[in-house]
Amino acid sequence: MPTRRRIPADQGAEALAAWQADPAAPRQTVATAVRYTLEELGARYPGRSLEVRVPPYGAVQAVEGPVHTRGTPPSTVETDATTWLQLATGALTWTDAVSGGRVRASGQRSDLTSLLPLAPEEPV
Repeated sequence: MPTRRRIPADQGAEALAAWQADPAAPRQTVATAVRYTLEELGARYPGRSLEVRVPPYGAVQAVEGPVHTRGTPPSTVETDATTWLQLATGALTWTDAVSGGRVRASGQRSDLTSLLPLAPEEPV
């Protein structure tokens, strides 16, 4: 089942563009950009075998694979908001984020190399 959208696409794209223009954007802008990109990941790669967490802003379950019914999915990724947004926009590669210790990833489906960046379907 695809992720349910809570952030309207235009508001999410606007927040993401604002963050790209100013990485020191207000907390609410960062929160909206993070939630929007997490929703985008879930919409593009539906499933429940991977959980991507960006505390304190949100988390999403995505990627097809074994379905779990309780607790933590078999694969998890956790990072901070700045790292997530850099990954989502292509400003940082998955390899560099992992080798730099900016991402905690575990499980078979935790390598997001082929899923990122989440280039917008239309220019932001």
